[in-house]
Amino acid sequence: MTVTWEELGWERLAAGVGRCRLPVWDCTAGLVAGDGTALIVDAGSSLAEGVRLRTQAQWLAGHRVTHLALTHPHFDHVFGAAAFAGAEVYGPVGMETVLDGRHAREELRADAVGNGLDPAAAEEAVDALIRPHHQVSGEWTLDLGGGRQVLLANVGPAHTAHDLVVLVPGEPEVVFCGDLVEQSGEPQAGPDAVPSHWPAALDRLLELGGEDALYVPGHGAVVDAGFVRRQRDELASRFGVSQ
Repeated sequence: MTVTWEELGWERLAAGVGRCRLPVWDCTAGLVAGDGTALIVDAGSSLAEGVRLRTQAQWLAGHRVTHLALTHPHFDHVFGAAAFAGAEVYGPVGMETVLDGRHAREELRADAVGNGLDPAAAEEAVDALIRPHHQVSGEWTLDLGGGRQVLLANVGPAHTAHDLVVLVPGEPEVVFCGDLVEQSGEPQAGPDAVPSHWPAALDRLLELGGEDALYVPGHGAVVDAGFVRRQRDELASRFGVSQ
């Protein structure tokens, strides 16, 4: 079955690279297709959403999803991860502490239900939660074959104690930012945020991506370096961080 990105509601950003905006929370999921490989960035807010992402990604890439990168441990980005059976899962170092343990999982479930996820879907996702197989502490170059490499970079703490970004070289370069950047609303700083480090994380993001990259927020429309820089300055002002 041959389908286009647009027919499935995906936005094509570069050759073999695209993203979709998931319903309800406007959360982004990304896809990077390689040679016989496919990387998904973030897994959606439920197992059912993860299954839909996996199915669509397989149609677009022409083969199964082989890699999954989780940008941070919030329910709308990780609850679908168990749907990607057989994929190699990557996350920022320390993320496993949020996904392991009864208390941590109960906090994730309560946050999901409090934000409107069906309690049964939340319970199902928590029961199936998986931890990353590979923990990224600095930078990790992932070879997807066919000359395609992506860079996984741990730039946190910031939005959470554990924040990972995914850079895809090319023309243009594409940077999946997770919730370090948000366009459809003000960046959310919950109890696990580290606001004093957030502006520095965005400085690092801009160093990695450069002026001409496309920056893909965790929520909202694709933005440019100027938007990221303005959001960096707004966060510094909001949290009283020295410029």
